[in-house]
Amino acid sequence: MSDTFPEGWVVATIGDLISPAGVFGDGDWVESKDQDPSGDVRLIQLADVGDGGYLNKSSRFLTSKKAVELKCTFLEADDVLIARMPDPLGRACLFPGDAKRSVTVVDVCIVRTGSEINHRWMIWAVNSPQFRGAIASLQSGSTRKRISRGNLATLCLPVPPAHEQVRIAAEIERQVSRLDSAVTSLKRVQNELARYRASVLKAACEGRLVPTEAELARAEGRGYEDAQSLLERVLASRSSACAGRRKKADPTSPPLDLNGLPEGWTRSTLNAISDLKGGLTKGQRRRAGEILRPVPYLRVANVQRGWIDLIEVKEIEATDEEVRDLALIPGDVLFNEGGDRDKLGRGWVWQGQIPVCIHQNHVFRARILGELIDPKLLSWYGNTFGQQYFISEGKQTTNLASINLTKLGALPVPIPPKAEQIRIVAEIECRLSIADEIAATIDAALARAARLRQSILKRAFEGKLVPQDPNDEPASALLERIRKEREAAASDPASKPKRSRHAAARPRKARAL
Repeated sequence: MSDTFPEGWVVATIGDLISPAGVFGDGDWVESKDQDPSGDVRLIQLADVGDGGYLNKSSRFLTSKKAVELKCTFLEADDVLIARMPDPLGRACLFPGDAKRSVTVVDVCIVRTGSEINHRWMIWAVNSPQFRGAIASLQSGSTRKRISRGNLATLCLPVPPAHEQVRIAAEIERQVSRLDSAVTSLKRVQNELARYRASVLKAACEGRLVPTEAELARAEGRGYEDAQSLLERVLASRSSACAGRRKKADPTSPPLDLNGLPEGWTRSTLNAISDLKGGLTKGQRRRAGEILRPVPYLRVANVQRGWIDLIEVKEIEATDEEVRDLALIPGDVLFNEGGDRDKLGRGWVWQGQIPVCIHQNHVFRARILGELIDPKLLSWYGNTFGQQYFISEGKQTTNLASINLTKLGALPVPIPPKAEQIRIVAEIECRLSIADEIAATIDAALARAARLRQSILKRAFEGKLVPQDPNDEPASALLERIRKEREAAASDPASKPKRSRHAAARPRKARAL
């Protein structure tokens, strides 16, 4: 934190700002057994503490009797709440008050200065990049980071005069309000883009995105190969290729309802139009002497909805025969077996990004027969209309959802005529590429907004956001009054207000700047 501040400012800890009437301590250790859904006291949680704003999300309660028994600290309107756990660590907001008396959990620090310190100024000071960086330097914990109240109490704030605190808070709120309004508009456009993408894919899968081949053929006075003829030709070719050797599955498609399809389209199953295969099981037992070699493989995390994530590609030990059997080729359509429910059937098209790559058993591969359907069109369908099928047919356990190869193979797939497929894919790619460009522009604007927000706070707590008034009482005089109030209270125990069982940090001498 810079030592160059305007005249009249001082460096002090939060504890230095707490008068005898104030509180600087953790919330309360309220366990599940202490809670009561019908209780008259609300339990404020980490989820309620936003980065600058109160989020009002929690719905947990306890009784007044239990709160008194636990010696809880009851919150007051305008208390500063500081989250001692992510995300982000050290975020702060003002408690606005509640219809019910309220307490908070132990991982939320309560700051009530009980003095002339402006709490609106304080939450912005705690959320500033300078203070947030200081918090990060003192965080601890291996799995989930946190900062102790003891460490929080050692961190210094640049404290301006009381009147300047008010001016700083007002100017931050004015600028941040305008910025937040712009961010809200950008996020609204993001949501509209998501709906636009979905509408494009829906229209494509329903035959409404481009003129159908049947319509064009009639208008041009020509014939065309409809999808059913294409399907029969490809399946007949597959049957001929399989003749004379044992087949693993019947290549023919079961009768499917063709109602609702555009003219010239047909419907089949994924199993009938592709070669489906599961991947290699990780950690499987191996025979003694089996020769293995490392090979890149795709996991569920790599196969996203509409794209392949290759930021981290791991390797697995496999035999040469397994590599030959499972090696992906461009055009293979990948489907996730599951995991979380939203991952069911999620996937995209492999485009040969890695020369030799296989897939694990939780990722299925569909290799389309005879160019029956464009791989991208199949994957777009699976990621949209197919989702409902996967959810309805998937198996749900306590924590995981999954779909097996048999259910995946039974996925009904609409097939347009080949020429129409080409036009559909070209139109989708054109429209989605425009949406991608707009999305990239929005992402860049949101990133700039985040940087601007940090810049506003940084300037504010360097004393550069609002002008100073030489007539303001220096902050050192304010802190000196608070110190004397504490000394007087310490010498007269009868005058001390009832305090939380959480002791305030020992005050340190403020340093004038």
